[in-house]
Amino acid sequence: MLRWSEEQLMYRDAVRRFVETVIVPEREALEHQGRPPYEVLRRFYKEFGVGESAIERFEATLSGGPKPPRSAAEKIIPLIEFARHSPGLVTALGASIDLTAGAILRSGSDEQRRRWVPDLLTLDKIGAWAITEPDSGSDAFGSMRASARVVDGGWRLNGTKTFISNGPFADTLVFICKLDDGKPPRERPILTFVLDSGMEGLTQSKPLRKMGLHSSPTGELYLDNVFVAEDRLLRGPSRAAKAAGESRGGGAKATFAMERASVAATALGIIERCLELSLAYSKSRVQFGHPIGDYQLIQLKLAKMEVARLNTENLVLQYIAMADEGAKPTLAQASAIKLYSAQAAMDVALEAVQVFGGNGYMAENHVEQLCRDAKVLQIFGGTDEIQVRAIAKDLLAAVS
Repeated sequence: MLRWSEEQLMYRDAVRRFVETVIVPEREALEHQGRPPYEVLRRFYKEFGVGESAIERFEATLSGGPKPPRSAAEKIIPLIEFARHSPGLVTALGASIDLTAGAILRSGSDEQRRRWVPDLLTLDKIGAWAITEPDSGSDAFGSMRASARVVDGGWRLNGTKTFISNGPFADTLVFICKLDDGKPPRERPILTFVLDSGMEGLTQSKPLRKMGLHSSPTGELYLDNVFVAEDRLLRGPSRAAKAAGESRGGGAKATFAMERASVAATALGIIERCLELSLAYSKSRVQFGHPIGDYQLIQLKLAKMEVARLNTENLVLQYIAMADEGAKPTLAQASAIKLYSAQAAMDVALEAVQVFGGNGYMAENHVEQLCRDAKVLQIFGGTDEIQVRAIAKDLLAAVS
């Protein structure tokens, strides 16, 4: 049976204390007053030594030496605990570390890695990963219009990106576009560049107003003839990866798979907190002379929440076990994890609001925020519909 180890539970308790003493008092400012989340995240990194250990592993990777031992739980547990109170923190952190630094680690040269990755891994600089465009949501590659044109000494980049996590405040931006080579747009090669904020022709919008994840700033990027030198182009996957058919958008697709697998941690945090709040409210809220928890319809809701919690927790534990063994989920597995956990989080959050009744609709009750935050899990990183397609295509491709 998969279960948390004693050591993991001790780490969880330490992270939970940090969240409750540092993040919870700042939740109003993070969620409703527009305070960027980066100082809170930097404080967590400093107090738990996350940045230092990340740099040790980074240096070991470049040198070819043995990496310091680390369980995937060290990364997953903080995501669960952040999501219990402010799920947007998970998105802001993941966009900078997993998406931005991860893209450079996978596709950059050693020089490029040393140039940009250390500051991202320590949160000294914040990263943004820019792929989505106004007309290319689920059809990210096919409808992409952002372009790169070869010029003397480098490239000229043009295009608009939207729904970019950390976009308004990012220092380092991974920009995904297509080569302007005269071919039909859908046939053009995918290129990836690393940009710095403040470059001439690059505009980062103010944070966009959105339904949920208010602690994760989201914005738009506008590139108007931005010049970049050749050393900002990430050359992409190795020859072996190209031979395996990963050359066209391979780095971005690998990022999608990682993002989808990690959504379960956010979902689990939301589910756990919604269940906790619903249990407490069901015992204290009295109607018709009885706590509402005495009524079978409420009990059914609570029972279904627990089933969703157990299932999502098992998916998370399975992912940790696979990662610790060096195994990576297939695209079908990663997409299935995201599809189930996102739907479970949304279902549980809606039921939590229903348990609270009119009080659940009020912003002062946390379930209102968690319900808004849960919805995006079914949208970003590939919608539910795209997950279904990815699962089916991957399964069918495996059948000879």
